[in-house]
Amino acid sequence: MKRVLFVCVENACRSQMAEAFARGLGADRIEAFSAGSRPAAAVNPRAVAFMAERGYDLSGGDAKSLAAFEGQAFDAVVTMGCGDACPAMAAARREDWALPDPKSLPDDAFRAVRDEIERRVRRLLAELAVSP
Repeated sequence: MKRVLFVCVENACRSQMAEAFARGLGADRIEAFSAGSRPAAAVNPRAVAFMAERGYDLSGGDAKSLAAFEGQAFDAVVTMGCGDACPAMAAARREDWALPDPKSLPDDAFRAVRDEIERRVRRLLAELAVSP
């Protein structure tokens, strides 16, 4: 089973959405996690609402600290464009998706980021040979 960690600064939008897509699309073939270098108090309500439109429930999620994953190894670590705010983690593969933080974007732009995350997660799962 492959292990993937998605990282952004607050772990409130992008990385939470990526984790949800990876878990849903990868089913029992992947362990997906998300974390933030400076986690927010909660998952962004707009991320919860816009993921619900696609059938994913983020309502019970919480923002997690990157420190909780120190010392763990991953097959892939994906940062979401947070630069130096997201320190390196042990991984066989590292990617930076350089996606804008959607928290202040208009609804259509937020959805566009969500949809781009889904496309990239699908590609990543295929490359890791865990696609549905």
